Amino acid sequence: MRHLHSPLAFTAAVVVLAGCSSSGGDTATAAAGGPITVKATDSSCEVARTQVDAGTSVFAITNGGQKVTEFYVYAAGDRVMAEVENIAPGLSRDLHVELPAGSYETACKPGMIGKGIRGQLTVSGSAAPLTDDAALLAATESYSRYVKSQTAALEVKTTEFVTAVKNGDAAKAKELFPAARTYWERIEPVAEIFGDLDPRIDGREEVTEEGMKFGGFHKIEQDLWQKNDISQSGPIADQLLTDVKEIVQKANAEKLSPLQLANGAKALLDEVASGKITGEEDRYSHTDLWDFNANIDGSKAAIASLRPVLEERDAALVKTLDAEFANVDATLAKHRSGDGWKLHNELSQADLKELTDAINALAEPISRVAAVVAKQS
Repeated sequence: MRHLHSPLAFTAAVVVLAGCSSSGGDTATAAAGGPITVKATDSSCEVARTQVDAGTSVFAITNGGQKVTEFYVYAAGDRVMAEVENIAPGLSRDLHVELPAGSYETACKPGMIGKGIRGQLTVSGSAAPLTDDAALLAATESYSRYVKSQTAALEVKTTEFVTAVKNGDAAKAKELFPAARTYWERIEPVAEIFGDLDPRIDGREEVTEEGMKFGGFHKIEQDLWQKNDISQSGPIADQLLTDVKEIVQKANAEKLSPLQLANGAKALLDEVASGKITGEEDRYSHTDLWDFNANIDGSKAAIASLRPVLEERDAALVKTLDAEFANVDATLAKHRSGDGWKLHNELSQADLKELTDAINALAEPISRVAAVVAKQS
């Protein structure tokens, strides 16, 4: 998620997400007092209200700047409560978030880099959590089981990957790199909640712009494919495994809001738009389609957990989601290669456009899920 995207990704992000502008609709009734407008520019972040009631709030973010931007709601320690990425110039996006009483920060990130333009947000009072609804509670419990299954595999595969790196077995490490990352990419919306752990594990080279050390998966990827030398990669591999183990522990203990499932399903499509379609994510190995498929898997899992609620509240939306997920799967399947996928640099511009169109068609109905979940039954 917070990968410090390069400007090369922006054009694709605009194309993919153009269909996701805010359409109002249920948003106005989703929170008392209507949506909280956020006017984002390249140098400002004007949040209409800085004091809100506990419960579900809706932020309606409009990007009036020239740079692609993001919007975050942070709790203490830069814990991510909710985010929306890839808001292209001139577009609007809605963000639904469930917040208990407390002190928070909002942040716009023009250019999708840095700590952002911060502001204070105070939440007061009390409200029944969405999980008081038995069906929504069951959804979060189902998804938590999915997260635990994926984090268990993530730890196992990352351990194997790290062992290969430390043993100097480059061929084995290259084979394990996309396999280990599959489990990471499926649960990344949960993993990225926890401060700087996400960029430490999965940050691209641009993290140095924020004074962070380039490490994790992508530094080892660079050593394997670009430098062709992993003789000095052992300490980086050790730190990667330490960070992954911390993510596993924290993710398994996390109590998620139903809105985090809905937002996460959409955020995973944003990941495809910002890094996989462009080839930015795995720029040295070109194994982006493994990540693309994993992001879709993760989005599908979140929607599957919410499915009973969505079928009851908006059956037509479920049918649309099923059709568009099937379309993405079929389009991506054209690029299968053995047990894996073609490399990104083996795809033509026509191939990438077809994938972009499929993601765009799925992104629009996915963007409506949070509003359905936030409705009080």
